[in-house]
Amino acid sequence: MTSDLADTPLVSLEGGVLTLPVSLDGKGNSLDSDCISQAGVALDSVLAGTVDVGAILLVGLGKNFCAGGNVPGFAAAEDRSEHVRELADRLHGVVRQLDRAPVPVVAAVAGWAAGAGLSLALAADFSVGGPDTRLLAAYPGIGLSPDGGMSWRLPRAIGQSAARAFILGNEPVDGERAHRMGMITTFVEGDVPTAARELAARLASGPRASYAATKELLRRSEVNSLSEQLDAERDSIATLAVSPDGIEGVNAFVAKRTPRFGDA
Repeated sequence: MTSDLADTPLVSLEGGVLTLPVSLDGKGNSLDSDCISQAGVALDSVLAGTVDVGAILLVGLGKNFCAGGNVPGFAAAEDRSEHVRELADRLHGVVRQLDRAPVPVVAAVAGWAAGAGLSLALAADFSVGGPDTRLLAAYPGIGLSPDGGMSWRLPRAIGQSAARAFILGNEPVDGERAHRMGMITTFVEGDVPTAARELAARLASGPRASYAATKELLRRSEVNSLSEQLDAERDSIATLAVSPDGIEGVNAFVAKRTPRFGDA
């Protein structure tokens, strides 16, 4: 599968890892409109199956992952309500696409992840942070409420009470504490972008059908009863048992060798 990414110059694809910048160096690494638009175009290709992607990597092109929305842009808008609504709609389109993506999503949460930046980090399957990582709700500081799914994902990650205290209190949390709380999945002492890219590369060489099926099961678990979920799990594992990667994985286990997913 191939796809022309000529219309998305900020996006890159290498070794099965689709890298999507969410902010640019300068302007405080605020959420960049061009980045979000190009991410949406690239993710359309992923969901259509026209691009050979094994993992998605969210990054900031600067010292911070993303310091939130472009607040000066909010202030300068002729109609602030309509401007913010349009930006939220565009961001939410990307959040929905990331949720539906059949491959693992990794966020390199270097430096600050605030406001919409934190919402994007929470949208990832894996979020990698380090000693310099700082998370902040940010919205109360400018008199606004969360977007990007923060009010949905954060309570599920750390619990309702902790999410309320974090968002309403609007105090930053460092990377180590964020990891202990469950706000990020992975804490590293070394370089965060490098660790995140290595993780994405490892995942990209893994069993893609297994990843896709697992993510779909997790999505369905939000609304399924236990009985419905058990039936879905039965059907899924039976289907994967005769898939190329399922056959390779089982055969490799029996032969006591490393599986070569994607070769079939």
